[in-house]
Amino acid sequence: MGRMEGKVVFVTGVARGQGRSHAVRLAEEGADIIGVDICKDVEEADYRMATAQDLNETAMAVEALGRRAFLRKADVRDAHSLGAIVDEGVAELGRLDAVVANAGIANLNPQGTLAIEEGTWRAMLDINLTGVWNTCRIAVKHLGAGASIVLTSSAAGLKGYAHIGHYVAAKHGMVGLMRTLAIELGPRSIRVNSVHPSQVPTDMIMNDSIIRQFVPDREEPTMEEFAAASQAMHLLPIPWVESVDISNAVLFLVSSESRYITGVPLPVDGGAQVR
Repeated sequence: MGRMEGKVVFVTGVARGQGRSHAVRLAEEGADIIGVDICKDVEEADYRMATAQDLNETAMAVEALGRRAFLRKADVRDAHSLGAIVDEGVAELGRLDAVVANAGIANLNPQGTLAIEEGTWRAMLDINLTGVWNTCRIAVKHLGAGASIVLTSSAAGLKGYAHIGHYVAAKHGMVGLMRTLAIELGPRSIRVNSVHPSQVPTDMIMNDSIIRQFVPDREEPTMEEFAAASQAMHLLPIPWVESVDISNAVLFLVSSESRYITGVPLPVDGGAQVR
């Protein structure tokens, strides 16, 4: 039997990138998936968001593994719609055993954090922090003893980086939320942890805005130049970690193998935290 056989997991930001990777990896281990994604562009993001077709492709990937997929379009800022989808998904799939609050956006301002526009600041916190809080408070009523919640933070949730103060603030806030929920939900035998990836080669990172920030002295930076600059962040000789590396950490944290682990920020970052 797989490590998640008979379990149901709710994943946000499920249409592509890390979210899709998490859904597929969990399905490989036997989980059915409830998932949401905004499936439309967000003005404050520096890249195109996932589409309805992406969401459908994730559903097909889960179902190809013989698992059930209840995936819908939703914005994690819209608690009412999010709650209705979770309720419907649990009614259809029969239970909820784990939550992976993965949805988020990123952008940067080359002029620095104090030059970030108010609307951009607000959108970052609304999606990356309030959206996580919405996800947890909506899902928790369906969770029982032995359940697990994993919040996708970032290496930027444990240390500061220039030009992304709003992102750093939101991701640090998630650590405080994680620790508080671990305290409050521990008596119910519900565990809460966070994962902290370094750079992952998804659309959030592989876009002109981020690449040019890493290679500012080149008019048309190459991927090789970006990789070399990115590698300087890490102790290990790697430019980034892959989505599946984060998915394997998520799998561990939602499985019974981590049954006594709670309140922990887990870096998956090639040593970026001690660089």
